[in-house]
Amino acid sequence: MAINKEAAEVYESLGVRPAITASGATTMYGGSKLRPEIYDVMNKASSVMVNIDELNIEAGKAIANMIGAEAAMITSGSGGGLILQAAACIAGSDPAKMAKLPDTTGMKNEIIIHKSHRFAYDQLYRAAGAQLVDIGDALRVHPWMLENAINENTAAVAYLHCNFVSRRALPLETVIEIAHSHNVPVIVDAASTLPPRSNLTKHIEQGADLVQFSGGKGVRGPQGTGILLGKKELVEAAYANASPHQFIGRGMKVAKEEIVGLVEALRIFLSEDENEQMRKYQKMCEKVLDAFVEVPGLKVDIRHDEFDYLVPTVVITFTKEWTGLNRDQVLQSMEDENPRIFLWQLGNPDEVGIEPLNLDEEELDVVISKLREKLIN
Repeated sequence: MAINKEAAEVYESLGVRPAITASGATTMYGGSKLRPEIYDVMNKASSVMVNIDELNIEAGKAIANMIGAEAAMITSGSGGGLILQAAACIAGSDPAKMAKLPDTTGMKNEIIIHKSHRFAYDQLYRAAGAQLVDIGDALRVHPWMLENAINENTAAVAYLHCNFVSRRALPLETVIEIAHSHNVPVIVDAASTLPPRSNLTKHIEQGADLVQFSGGKGVRGPQGTGILLGKKELVEAAYANASPHQFIGRGMKVAKEEIVGLVEALRIFLSEDENEQMRKYQKMCEKVLDAFVEVPGLKVDIRHDEFDYLVPTVVITFTKEWTGLNRDQVLQSMEDENPRIFLWQLGNPDEVGIEPLNLDEEELDVVISKLREKLIN
């Protein structure tokens, strides 16, 4: 079995079935595997007490220096970071306003967002008291629509950067130019866009004011962490609203061990050879491709681009000639295995994906073997 027996027993003792995840860094399935190099530093950090304010501030400085950002802070995942983005833009560092959140009466509380960028997690902006104002539709948006939406109540413009997001939205550079001409900040959710490592600086170089990333996905830090980068004044405002302070972010605390662990994970992430990493993933994908490319009724290809497939990914398409199990039956039967196997459920109902980010070679062999049983035998 590919999964470590002792590790599996930890979950099995709670009645939880361990899994192999071929769906990439999916929060629902635990994000990504924690880097083994940071176990020791987190264990050591757990045995010593510190001033959390001091730790947060210094960790933020360390991250900003590593990335080349004006300022940074560690958040409780990307979700906690979105709440703090909104709080920073609405209440700033004013304790009288901060104490009122999520009641934003009398404050600038509107956050403009492309209608095509509306997603499940935009509720986190509303959790801080923001009122979302849509621009455009699923097919089009024009610069004048953003210009027209900005008014005296506008706190920020939100921008979503993630897999399969609409490419019909205004370019980020255009959004930043228009928003900044009205002294309105632009906040970006780029939680799931690492690697490539270039995305860490891409948005702030374009002029975005706050950018949020996950710490527990491609970086492979603690799952409950996130990285918020951006302008010093706004990062400081976000932190003023955050734990350990007694404002809206108080419940979104990050443990001292997680803070130290994320700093170390990011250091390792930035030191790695990304080209070599991608070559490794490409070879793993080629192994999957070879196993299924000649199966009648299936179309199998490897995808890797700057928009939807940031890591080489195998996509298996069930064509009209396919006569076996349908996509949903395959997904379910793989989850019924022991260990259960999670594949990437793509938006197209006739497609399933295998992304190797969370797989080692032995696990990949198990995925291929079990999937062949479902599709061929």
